[in-house]
Amino acid sequence: MEIKGFHLSYCSNIHPGESWDATFQNLKIYIPEVRQRLKVKGPFGIGLRLSNEASLVLEKPEKLKEFRTWLDKVNAYVFTLNGFPYGDFHRQIVKEKVHFPDWTTAERKDYTIRCFRILAELLPAGLDGGMSTSPISYRHWFTSEQELEDGMETATRHLLEVVEELAKIRKETGKLLHLDIEPEPDGILENSDEMIWLFTDWLLPKGKPWLAQKLGISEVEAEELIKTHTQVCYDVCHFAIVYEEPASTFAKFAAAGIKIGKIQISAALKVLIPETANEKFSLGKKLEAFAESTYLHQVVARRADGKLKSYADLPQALEILPKTKELEWRIHFHVPVFLEDYGSFSSTQETISIVLKEILSNPEVTQQLEVETYTWEVLPEDTRLSLGESIARELSWVIGEMG
Repeated sequence: MEIKGFHLSYCSNIHPGESWDATFQNLKIYIPEVRQRLKVKGPFGIGLRLSNEASLVLEKPEKLKEFRTWLDKVNAYVFTLNGFPYGDFHRQIVKEKVHFPDWTTAERKDYTIRCFRILAELLPAGLDGGMSTSPISYRHWFTSEQELEDGMETATRHLLEVVEELAKIRKETGKLLHLDIEPEPDGILENSDEMIWLFTDWLLPKGKPWLAQKLGISEVEAEELIKTHTQVCYDVCHFAIVYEEPASTFAKFAAAGIKIGKIQISAALKVLIPETANEKFSLGKKLEAFAESTYLHQVVARRADGKLKSYADLPQALEILPKTKELEWRIHFHVPVFLEDYGSFSSTQETISIVLKEILSNPEVTQQLEVETYTWEVLPEDTRLSLGESIARELSWVIGEMG
């Protein structure tokens, strides 16, 4: 839906199911319900999560035609894709496998191009469209500097091949599409400095001469193509976990000429570490419930001197809790955005409010907003609702924050 010139939706990765049939069925159930609950009169935007399996089906002309017919019928449109999880994302152990296959593989590149071809068919005229993706790979898979160097060489080539394809799509259809790379804790790219490093050390020096020769253009034009078709997915939860301030990060990207394709509106768990042993013991017991086996819940701790310490998953952080001198933990747990206080814990909801104020005063940052909440079990029993009600409540809170 369009709010003050911004396109707002929720990410459909909240719905289980990897097949296109399951994905489509969930959209048929929840899009009309959420629209009705929010009393949306105009077109309803969709943030579509497509697995590799679903993309192989939806690319078929008859399936695309069926989906477009349904979109017209319910007055909905797709403006962004979530292509970070390639495979299964629900009801099994995901952990670091959410990055697999990574950008060192042809599978990731081919899946991404396939999804962009689908998006080009679905995207309304006059809109640009993005697809969020993995921050290259999972950093702990690389055990030496040479391994990382080799991995970045291959990944850069694959990213540039996507840029070439997106330039071709724009020439064919007039539609502007961009790959929105999503920094995440323990990804190869996990903050703004590393995102800028991707451009300054890899995409631009490698890509300008390659694209210039490949497409018969100047290196200045090649740089413009790279910066047009490769952008950032700014996940508020992820940047809050690494303690980045939105205004500063937006300014850094702007100074580097890097665009933000979309903002994923999400909140992380925030925990202030008590001083006494008894209080730490009590806190640890409460946090054990969140050390579940499906997803990685990276922890970034802040010390008194302002330095940060990272833990690959919540269980590792809990091991050191009894003796730690750290002041605060921010935990990668996409908690509902409408609530700031979860009893013993709080969230980074305030950062969302800051982000929304920033973009309202500077809409050039981005026009695409996608709520990404997929963890509801942190809610007190008396605040839990059905899934449709929960999605509508999240979007309603964002709309309220936007005035």
